[in-house]
Amino acid sequence: MHSRRSFLSAAALGAATLATAPLIASAQTTPGDVLPTQGRRRSAALPTNPAGGRRYRPSARVGLGGAPLGNNWAVVTEDDAQATLEAAWDGGMRLFDTSPWYGLGRSERRFGHVLGQKPRAEYVISSKVGRLLTATQDTPKVGWKDPPPFDYRYDYSAAGTRRSIEDSLQRLGIDAIDIVLIHDLSPDNGDMGERWTEYFEQARTGAFVELTKMREEGLIKAWGMGVNTPDPALRAIEVADPDIFLLACQYSLLDHQRALDDTFPKLAEKDISVIVGSPLLAGFLTGRDRYLYGSQPVPGDAQQKRAKAEEIVRTHGVDLRTVALQFANAPEVVSAIVPGARNARQVQENIASMSVAIPGGVWDDLRRAGIVAEHAPVPAAG
Repeated sequence: MHSRRSFLSAAALGAATLATAPLIASAQTTPGDVLPTQGRRRSAALPTNPAGGRRYRPSARVGLGGAPLGNNWAVVTEDDAQATLEAAWDGGMRLFDTSPWYGLGRSERRFGHVLGQKPRAEYVISSKVGRLLTATQDTPKVGWKDPPPFDYRYDYSAAGTRRSIEDSLQRLGIDAIDIVLIHDLSPDNGDMGERWTEYFEQARTGAFVELTKMREEGLIKAWGMGVNTPDPALRAIEVADPDIFLLACQYSLLDHQRALDDTFPKLAEKDISVIVGSPLLAGFLTGRDRYLYGSQPVPGDAQQKRAKAEEIVRTHGVDLRTVALQFANAPEVVSAIVPGARNARQVQENIASMSVAIPGGVWDDLRRAGIVAEHAPVPAAG
């Protein structure tokens, strides 16, 4: 969610290989590098959610996260951004998540440039509210690379929410947003800290009410929160009626205990589903030397757990990215995962990962190693 300022066709996917890949920790050398998908392929179709249910769920269970196309960590060229989105579409992705915050509007504009040429009824798009952008000659210091000349201010009021959605529609070039998420209203947001509770109160009487009204009027299909910590989401379900949360940094192969034991059961009781953000821990599970969004150091045992997980999955002929993505997608309460990508190859390999048949022994060995919780849902064995 980046709350701190520091912060294809089946043919194109190629044939799967069981060849031994380089060690994950040394395989990534430049931004955009990607590990090849390994393992036996099954159906190439991406997983979907069944129709029906009391609350809205997107039909697609695998989508594209938009932060990298806002120039997070590295500049993405316009050609690469367009190729990334086209690869997602060609590979069957029909869920796209973005935000005004991602690149100070750049991600939304890039998404709109490509998706505006696609049939609007064929895809779901989510964006976010909470920050309003204004033109400036003095761009603030932010983590986004080469940011455009915009400043931002927080506004979780009803009027601010409506204004934010209207601005996003302009940048996206579409007439409606399907899912609206209240963004970064969380104690880990360095701009807020302990003041997040003050902003929460503004949202309780403003954004929560306005988005519920917009849902009832049919202007949006669902709303919720997009946050990196569980407490704001759990507080929201006590005072409002949200449909879906984008929870980043909270459910991954290496870190999932609290979500399983506390967050997920409480949301499931109210039939609220979860979009898992950062299922690859912002690239850590593909070999990057960063954890989540760079707003915290790599935990002391994370390197060791990653190395052990990589050793285990390689003995079964699959790659760690594939195992991590399918793990994050397995719980019933999860309605989608939205890994980010900064080039077409990354998208293609993420899509390919969802078609790999993971041997059941992978999960048995990961459980014995203490990496996967005993009661964690896992995909059916391939």
